[in-house]
This record gives sequence, structure tokens and C-alpha cells, in this order.
Amino acid sequence: MTSQTITAAASGTWKLGDLTVNRIGFGAMRLPQHGEAFAADAVPRDRDQAIRVLRRAVELGVNHIDTAAFYFSSLRCANELINRALAPYPDDLVIATKVGPGRDPSGQWLPPATPEQLRGQVEENLRQLGRDHLDVVNLRVVGTGSVAERFGALAELREAGLIRHLGLSNIRPHHLAEAQGIAPVVCVQNMYGIGATPEQQEFLRVCGEQRVAFVPFYSIAGTGRDGGATADHSPEVRAIARARGVSTAQIRLAWTLHQGPHVLAIPGTGDPDHLTQNVATGSLRLSEDELATLDSVHHEAA
Repeated sequence: MTSQTITAAASGTWKLGDLTVNRIGFGAMRLPQHGEAFAADAVPRDRDQAIRVLRRAVELGVNHIDTAAFYFSSLRCANELINRALAPYPDDLVIATKVGPGRDPSGQWLPPATPEQLRGQVEENLRQLGRDHLDVVNLRVVGTGSVAERFGALAELREAGLIRHLGLSNIRPHHLAEAQGIAPVVCVQNMYGIGATPEQQEFLRVCGEQRVAFVPFYSIAGTGRDGGATADHSPEVRAIARARGVSTAQIRLAWTLHQGPHVLAIPGTGDPDHLTQNVATGSLRLSEDELATLDSVHHEAA
């Protein structure tokens, strides 16, 4: 599979509210450092390399970038790298960010933001990105409790013009229903990939029925989570990758994209070659036999 000229347009499109994005996007979590995200001893990534990756992503048609103010290492901040690399921003570029969690300047995690503190987190993203409004803001949720007060606070900022669209991250189905009673929800960001639980599979389906974009994280990393791509590949995944002449990561990502037209992938990397491979995955169409094999692997791992 040649990947040099394949762009994100090959993945098809979906709408986040009134914003059309290609289904292959870019996640900025891994951009500020080498190795595990949020690790205290993580080595900061070379600034010029990070900027090259971001600019190359846009050249390859990526117009959906996922970020957060708490994506930073000792010397690098994802939002500031995005600003440095891409401002003035292309008209079609959609930048989605997350609020809720926070880290102090030394990198230590803070308690989740209160409804009153969410405005400060939104303003922090605005300052770092150099924008006067945010395209999409996802409320990242910890636990199963009500999101009404916090989502309501973001809905007020949406009404004030600081936010264009709202989403949710790391949630349960009841959170989506609760939030939709307050303001429109354009996307759900949840962990998903080969081996996801039946409950996660069902939630992905429900989002599709409601025309809510489902944006999986760790679809490549799997059990590697913050540390990066998993090495725990089944023989079946390896065999399909070998036959296709692609990486096992590309097969995992392609399977995830095949779960529905509303699925938007945001694989992250600081490596230009991996970026090219990730974008090229959007053109990879798995056969019925390949999908059946991967579905079997998925159900066995769930």
C-alpha cells in the first residue's frame, strides 16, 4: 500500500455540528514528548520536528486536530505548538480541545475543575491557541456522577460565543442523555478499539443512531494507553497486516474506522513516517473476510 500521496480525504467526511471534517484526524497528546504521555521524566520532543509533523498533517488533508491545555511536557505544550505551526489557521481546520482535568505548572494533576473553574480552562485554551473562540470543547468526565452543572457551565460559554460546539469525553451513556437535555452534543470521545467491551460497542452504535460523532482514543495504543502503540497483536492481525503490506497499527485503525461512518479517528504521533501511515489508513478498505476475522479477534479479546 503506497502512502506517500494518500490524503485524509480518502477516509470520507463527517460533520461536527456545521463543521465538516475528514474522518482521519490528528491527536496531539503524544506531540510534546517522546515516550509515555504525562510521564514526569518524559523527554520533550524537538520543537522543529513537532512543528513539521503538524504542518505535514495539514498538507495531507487533516482538518480535525484534538488537543488539550493539559497536553504538555517539561518544555513543550501541544496548544502552543499548534499555534506556532498552523496560525493563521486554515479556514477548514477544526481544533477540538478538552476541559475538566488540569495540571499545575510542574505537571502534577489537579482536582477536576468545578463549574466555576471551567471558564478559566476555556480561556487558557484560547490564549494558548491564539483564538477568540474554540471550535469544539469536550468535557472530560471522571466517574459516573452527574455532568449537568459542568456541562451547563460550558453551555453558557457557548451562548456567550467562546465555544462553537460541545462534546463529551470518557463518559457513560447516561451522561450523553443528560447533556443533550442541556445543549446539543456533536461528539463523544471514548476509549475504543479491537477488544472493546460489548457495552462500548453498543454505545458506539447508539451514537451513530443519534448522528453523534464517535471519536475513539487508544484505538491503536490499545493496552499501551498513554505509553503508545500496543505490541500485543494477535496472529490474525499480524497475518492481515503482512498480506496487505501495512503495519499492524494500520489494521487496528482501519477496523475501528469500519465500525461506522460516524467514527472519527484521531491517531497521534510525533513521527512524520507514522503520520503518513496513519493518514493513508483512511483509504484501506477491509474485505468482508478480513472484517469477519478481525471481528472474531475483537469478540475473543473483549
